[in-house]
Amino acid sequence: MADLKFSFAETFLCSAFAACFAEFCTIPLDTAKVRLQLQKKAVGDEVNLPKYRGLLGTMATIAKEERLSALWKGIVAGLHRQCIYGGLRIGLYEPVKTLLVGADYVGDIPLYQKIIAALLTGALAITVANPTDLVKVRLQAEGKFPAGIARRYYGTLDAYYTIVREEGLAGLWTGLGPNIARNAIVNAAELASYDQVKQTVLKIPGFSDNVLTHLLAGLGAGFFAVCIGSPIDVVKSRMMGDSGYKNTLDCFIRTLRNEGFLAFYKGFVPNFTRLGSWNVVMFLTLEQVRSAV
Repeated sequence: MADLKFSFAETFLCSAFAACFAEFCTIPLDTAKVRLQLQKKAVGDEVNLPKYRGLLGTMATIAKEERLSALWKGIVAGLHRQCIYGGLRIGLYEPVKTLLVGADYVGDIPLYQKIIAALLTGALAITVANPTDLVKVRLQAEGKFPAGIARRYYGTLDAYYTIVREEGLAGLWTGLGPNIARNAIVNAAELASYDQVKQTVLKIPGFSDNVLTHLLAGLGAGFFAVCIGSPIDVVKSRMMGDSGYKNTLDCFIRTLRNEGFLAFYKGFVPNFTRLGSWNVVMFLTLEQVRSAV
């Protein structure tokens, strides 16, 4: 991705477009993942089975009870998020790498420098984009309401307004701590691993900078991101979906005490399916758009 020279504006626009396209294609998987992560284990109650079971089962339940379009809940906020977060985290990645190693550096950039660059850009980007992420999770978390019960939010703009009215402007940055941790780490896993895997594959005889290489690098990026980021992702989703937690540590301790360590890997399969497919679609689209530009 760094072979051609692009301005920050060009990289930002290409990245935002690719991220938005990937978001639209894969958000049903993300909605299923959020529902699975927010589903709490009933303590001392083995009679009631969980409502959502597995990726396909969760998607089928949502579509049956709330219509097929419910799988795209939060898509508007999701596109807002990807425009800002996707554009910034990728647009700033190359400039920050160059800043770390120096403009005159020649050769392959060390992996640890790539990781530091991605950590910094991920943290900065999600700090700006946190309100969009919060609204997206809140909308995705809403299931089917019983008759006579009013919905909490009536759309993306209403969600922004309601949160500010009820929780104050600072309420839009609820869950910022775990969100910074999660997105900085996941961004490092995605960008640094994509960069590294692509660099490694291109050194194998017979491989070139083509769709197959981008596919393998995208899958590798998604796998590393999910393995490393799942526990933080669960805490982030729960804090954003349930305001009953005092802080990040409280959410972590209560989840661990009530549901055990494996609760932090709830929704792992849909999360990997989501992030794996998201990374493949996003990086393939990004590489093609950049080539076209």
